[in-house]
Amino acid sequence: MFAKRLLLLVLLLTLTVHSNAQQLVLPGDHPDPSVVKIGDEYWAAGTTSNWFPAFTLYRSTDLINWKAAGHVFTKMPGWAGYYMWAPEITYDNGKVYVYYTAGKKEGGLCIAAAVADRPEGPYRDLGPLMCQKDGSIDPFAVRDENGKLHMIWKEDGNSVGKPTPIWIAEMSEDRTSLLGEKRELFRADIPWERGLVEGVSVMRHKDYFYAFYAGAGCCGRTCSYGTGVARSKNLFGPWEKYPGNPVLTDNNEWKCPGHGTPVEKDGRFYFLYHAYSRSSSIYAGRQGVLNEFEFTPDGWPRFLNKGEDADPVKAGSSRDDFSTKTLADSWHWSIFQNVKYTVTGNTLRLHALPAACGAYIGRAVLTPDYESQVTLLKASSSKAGLALIGDDRNMVVATVYENKLRLIQLKQDKTEVIAEKTIRMPLRLVLKVRVTNNTQATFLYSTDGRRFNILNDRPADISYLPPWDRAVRVGLVSKGTAGETALFKNFVLKNQ
Repeated sequence: MFAKRLLLLVLLLTLTVHSNAQQLVLPGDHPDPSVVKIGDEYWAAGTTSNWFPAFTLYRSTDLINWKAAGHVFTKMPGWAGYYMWAPEITYDNGKVYVYYTAGKKEGGLCIAAAVADRPEGPYRDLGPLMCQKDGSIDPFAVRDENGKLHMIWKEDGNSVGKPTPIWIAEMSEDRTSLLGEKRELFRADIPWERGLVEGVSVMRHKDYFYAFYAGAGCCGRTCSYGTGVARSKNLFGPWEKYPGNPVLTDNNEWKCPGHGTPVEKDGRFYFLYHAYSRSSSIYAGRQGVLNEFEFTPDGWPRFLNKGEDADPVKAGSSRDDFSTKTLADSWHWSIFQNVKYTVTGNTLRLHALPAACGAYIGRAVLTPDYESQVTLLKASSSKAGLALIGDDRNMVVATVYENKLRLIQLKQDKTEVIAEKTIRMPLRLVLKVRVTNNTQATFLYSTDGRRFNILNDRPADISYLPPWDRAVRVGLVSKGTAGETALFKNFVLKNQ
């Protein structure tokens, strides 16, 4: 009897662990992921917010293993200035369309579209489609039961303490305008949604349109996101919300799951969405997670919460020997900076900017504990260094200039030197940073490439770095006047 009870307990524990399994496929900072099948491949993109280039593209043949494949925008659309959010990549009549959100220059948030002949681009911006006073975000294009093209989006009322209705309007086939009057599909009216619904994506299956949507708070330490489903036999409604919502909530491994896109593969259905890892939390940002679902006999999606048989995607180490003429797709910089660089002879030359943060480029961290290093050449003329970056106003950076090695904290635009040493600058100086538990950073340096000395005896607190909607980056800095440059070689990031 005891053996049978023990076996039953083991089976129940196995099922519990299995039910919590959701597969990480896009490690690192990939909020609001979108996915579409084009030919024999799947293509995905996610929010880049105030990092640039905008909307890194990824390609895959199995939805599990993804490779970076360029960006939607390497030059900002002329009308846009900030917050490049929620790209929705689609394929229709031989064209690839990306619908996205951006902040208008000296204005609010708008939804817009871009088009390309191939998923890798180049993309041509088609301009804004809707710019409501309180902001318009999270566009999703869908055809109704009669084949007419429509745009669905959210009015960003929560940004000003108002409701967040989900709107729909017919859209022109050239994707340059919305036609006729907009109509409301639904809004937040259930307690778990906490007055906010957004990130709607729609698929049609048999007799119904299904709307997958996110509810409650998306981001940061106090996020409360979850995923709901609604259905309707007609695109314009009435829409019925699933009584068992939310269908995705926090579990032992992932927190605040939501804002994704359904996709079909080999007759099976999957949802690609974002969530925070419990271990790396906000510091690694919202990561891309895949979950399979099926339709129940009563016509509702049911998530299976199981991982695939394939080996799990791991947050491994990466390096850049600067062996190509352009930076790898994983490097980003501030959308507010005119960053200039050249790559020749396995050397990155980063042109300086005079701002407190300097000119900088960064790569997202993936784990709570990591180590990064780079080689800095004596021929640099700017204040050059290795940094942990939140945004333009917040970073911790080790720089060297005129034989002075300084560790500088930039916090809400206020600069403080927290460690300093005088060194004899070698031809090549290796800078290194070790981060523990996301928050404690120790910077080191080596003048011979073998023995490292500690720059700051007391670890720097970097817990303040990530903005509300983004992850920490580790990166390279060049601060100075016009004409000054920093020279870097052999960048390494080891995620543990």
